[in-house]
Amino acid sequence: MTDQRPPVRISPSILSADFARLGEEVRAIEEAGADWVHIDVMDGHFVPNLTIGPMVVKALRPHSTLPFDVHLMISPVDHFIDAFAEAGADIITIHPEAGPHSHRTVQHIKSLGKQAGISLNPATPAKMLDYLIDDIDLVLIMSVNPGFGGQSFISNQLRKIEAVRKMIEKSGRDIRLEVDGGIDTVTAPQAIAAGADVLVAGTATFRGGPTAYADNIRRLRGL
Repeated sequence: MTDQRPPVRISPSILSADFARLGEEVRAIEEAGADWVHIDVMDGHFVPNLTIGPMVVKALRPHSTLPFDVHLMISPVDHFIDAFAEAGADIITIHPEAGPHSHRTVQHIKSLGKQAGISLNPATPAKMLDYLIDDIDLVLIMSVNPGFGGQSFISNQLRKIEAVRKMIEKSGRDIRLEVDGGIDTVTAPQAIAAGADVLVAGTATFRGGPTAYADNIRRLRGL
């Protein structure tokens, strides 16, 4: 079963990058072998931190050909979908708690020609996906409580990763299973073994500066 899944993708979170030189950082992780660019959007309301908006995504778009993996931790979320799509997001991931009609929001994301993801916080059950699994392209399991980088991996989320992997296989659809939070060279293989095929890694990617990025990414892949 594991061997049939595609190779693990690495999506470095720019939350851990040098914000004074974001364009250079995005180019550096692409050159280092990253697969996606993970962009954490926080509103200081849905999560206890404030990060970036669509103007920054638009400014970064010319600096990389990689898919922009945009995680919206904002509420209400629906008012901002169009802006991030227009700014250059390729994948737009929302939380089911961030709007009254998740299915409608997913359909809107898809209507804009973007891939749609659903993110599950540590206390959000896998069952939340029951009536969304047929429409989404990605599930993002949060293995920390969202809001800040550098947190420790919550190990009980491995059971949720396993449960969602079974749901994906049962659906027969091509859905990416992404894990974000506390990913390093110890927890990455645990998440992969549980069923993840995309890893978000901020601190573990950007540690050591640009000359270390390629080796950091290689080690996260388990190579």
